[in-house]
Amino acid sequence: MFKQIFTSALFAGIAAGLLSALLQFWLVTPVLLEGEEYETGAKNHFAGVLIVEGEDPAPAEVEVEIPPTTSELIARHGMTVAMNIIVFTGFALILVAGIATATSSGHEVTAKSGIVWGLAGFIAVQLAPAAGLFPELPGTPAEDIFLRQMWWITAVVATLVGLALIAFGNRAYWMVLGAVFIAAPHIIGAPHLEFYAGVAPPELSALFVSRTLAVACASWAIMGGVAGAVWHRQTV
Repeated sequence: MFKQIFTSALFAGIAAGLLSALLQFWLVTPVLLEGEEYETGAKNHFAGVLIVEGEDPAPAEVEVEIPPTTSELIARHGMTVAMNIIVFTGFALILVAGIATATSSGHEVTAKSGIVWGLAGFIAVQLAPAAGLFPELPGTPAEDIFLRQMWWITAVVATLVGLALIAFGNRAYWMVLGAVFIAAPHIIGAPHLEFYAGVAPPELSALFVSRTLAVACASWAIMGGVAGAVWHRQTV
């Protein structure tokens, strides 16, 4: 059993990690780098907006950036790929452990149903918590990190329990209880500052959130599909 879990998780983690890294390089990294330019002051989205008529805007100071070397780029991108594989392999171990539990209870898991498992993991780990604590660009003020981590963990666990009750509960009240679990962290509310502030344009922040969640959704789906396929192949 452990060999099946480890093998399925390893293949799923590698596939999801590689896909996630490629999509991040394509969609997320450019937005992140642009956000860092606003954080450092190289760009200012208010420039040219609050100009008094008849006055010339003060010339902006131009910062000369030294482009990274090829070896630095390889090391940076290689670290991104490695971290993605490690993180998704860890998630895959938890996912496949759930698949193993469901299989022992008589539920068959294939590549197609594995995608559903992966999407459920995406909802629990990233989509539901993002309703309270959305991905943020560099330079965005935020509440105390410990409070945010505690709320995030609570939201993930509550959503996992809620989804399990809805998916496997055989009574209506189990589904209602599952919905209560999912909603509870959001009713309590995520820790936030009493004001909104940021140095980047809101359009760029919105693009960063949407692309981050889209990449995560695709990665979790492929992870679940590969995990289900490998698990099914080993059990037939």
